[in-house]
Amino acid sequence: MEPFTTHNGIMATLNRSNVDTDQIIPKQFLKSVLRTGYGPKAFFDWRYDDQGNPRPDFELNAPRFEGRSILVTRNNFGCGSSREHAVWALLQDGYRVIIAPWKVINGERVPAFADIFRGNCVKNSLLPIELTEDEVEYIFIEVGRQQGLRATVDLPSEMITLHASEEISLTFKIDETSRKRMINGLDDIETSLTYKADITRYEKTHNTFIHAAPRSRRF
Repeated sequence: MEPFTTHNGIMATLNRSNVDTDQIIPKQFLKSVLRTGYGPKAFFDWRYDDQGNPRPDFELNAPRFEGRSILVTRNNFGCGSSREHAVWALLQDGYRVIIAPWKVINGERVPAFADIFRGNCVKNSLLPIELTEDEVEYIFIEVGRQQGLRATVDLPSEMITLHASEEISLTFKIDETSRKRMINGLDDIETSLTYKADITRYEKTHNTFIHAAPRSRRF
């Protein structure tokens, strides 16, 4: 897995909540056994008309977002089915960072991302960042004001710096296990191999012979 330390890129905004994985990558594109080729299919039903032409009214098709790599969206992004293809599609479409807000509904904290989607992001080096609603709204406003607004995301220091006319930095938190995995570029197998010495020690000392329990005699 590619390590993630810092990333500088153009920010794009998607002003939609509850974007599910079927909207990110529709089910008809899940037939392939390969992990490639999903980028152009991201947000397919919103992105293209029935003739396959880009829809001018879909915000991410705007020329001002050309070359974008940081997606800023609304709450509960990546809900729905657990398909990992959604993360593959976003990565292959050029995104390295997804920013969304957490919020409180009926007294309960609703995370910015669906849990399985967030886990798939971490496993594929796509950084999911949770901010407050006010912070995300501020980013939306700044992106609207300045075409090609760039930001630098620093994972080791957990900080986002917006390079607007007046630079501003926002802090974020990600759990330490995910942070270390992404910084070091460790997928599930590579994470397991960090315990190789312990695994080898166990294999050498563990008695693999299983003694069958004596059967009780019936008369």
